[in-house]
Amino acid sequence: MVGGTRQIGQNIRAAKTGEMIASYLRGRIVRGDLAEGDSLPSEAELMSQFDVSRPTLREAFRILETESLIVIRRGSRGARICAPRVEVAARYVGLLMQVSGTTLADVWEARTLIEPAAAALLAERRTERDLADLAACIDELDASVSSGQVPADISAWTEGTQRFHDLLLERSGNRTLSIQSMVLREVVATHLLTVTRRAAHLDSVVSDFKKMLRSYRKLLRLVTDRDAEGAAKHWRTHMEVAARSLLRDELRSATVLDLFS
Repeated sequence: MVGGTRQIGQNIRAAKTGEMIASYLRGRIVRGDLAEGDSLPSEAELMSQFDVSRPTLREAFRILETESLIVIRRGSRGARICAPRVEVAARYVGLLMQVSGTTLADVWEARTLIEPAAAALLAERRTERDLADLAACIDELDASVSSGQVPADISAWTEGTQRFHDLLLERSGNRTLSIQSMVLREVVATHLLTVTRRAAHLDSVVSDFKKMLRSYRKLLRLVTDRDAEGAAKHWRTHMEVAARSLLRDELRSATVLDLFS
């Protein structure tokens, strides 16, 4: 109570004109009215259309450029549209995970919850194209092992294994699960590469890769048979075993920040 008057509100900052313009353009990009690669009109034209000053327009551009929704190159006629990308979100989420002290064990726990659910959905909804793409990914990895490329090119192989996980999520038919998994992709890929490069015995690395391939093929059989319950159960076990194997020694309590520092 101040001077007999009860305070029921607080000062509310009005949105700046630059923020409003950025919001308007952002909405058009998300709806697809402005497609990737399209160029916005020149600054002079936009200043006239929005009836604003150059500093105000450039504030809007700064906001959109920070969000990676436009790119501005010197000498170009105008700003160029960039479609929203998972990679941009992943970078930002990765920073949040580093700042909050998120552990690698926490990341793997999340994956162990997400991926079995996706495996079940994939078994229910899979198409012949899904089966063919999953089989092709497995065959490519198998060929790398058989030809002796692993462990000579571990980075390429770990990238291939991550592709299998990406396919699992992408083809589950649930975009939310897929996007959530993709934002963890960089963290997981870097961790896998770190573990395999630290391995004391390269023979054991090849052995582990072969076991992984057998697990992939079993999942493919379950998905082919549309056994959703079996696919989820198998993949949960696969992820739990992988976590125990990959979170050894100091990596068990390591944070995402430790991984990238």
